[in-house]
Amino acid sequence: MSEVLFYHLERQTLEQALPLLLSATLKRGWKAVVQAGSETRMQALDSHLWTYQDETFLPHAAKGDARFADHADAQPIWLTDEDETPNGADVLFLVDGAERDAIDGFERCVFMFDGRDEENVTRARARWSELKDAGYELTYWQQSTEGKWEQKG
Repeated sequence: MSEVLFYHLERQTLEQALPLLLSATLKRGWKAVVQAGSETRMQALDSHLWTYQDETFLPHAAKGDARFADHADAQPIWLTDEDETPNGADVLFLVDGAERDAIDGFERCVFMFDGRDEENVTRARARWSELKDAGYELTYWQQSTEGKWEQKG
């Protein structure tokens, strides 16, 4: 079974937190797939990952980009709004309410949800309960006032 982590975003936006978690994923030698809740959000994240820091970028490709259509399997990070994993990713990031039923093909499944949006919190709680009832081992992460991620409960 996949290790399942829930990241409760309160002090940072997804655009601030996701690049750091993706960088940590790549440092472990893992590939990632980021599944967004909509095509518009996926495209925004695609642009953001190229420009979020002046001195670096995260190597990635996105669904629908013809330049990478024949090389999706080689991408360290794949962005999508669909239930697909063309790069054989080790880690699945589900953001902005994205849903995927089958998560067992990954080392880790990371749910990132905006704590300032009650609909996102409600959806995350429901998913937590569903996965816990299915026997998954879950961890919940929240940022401290210093901005460090801490495992809670």
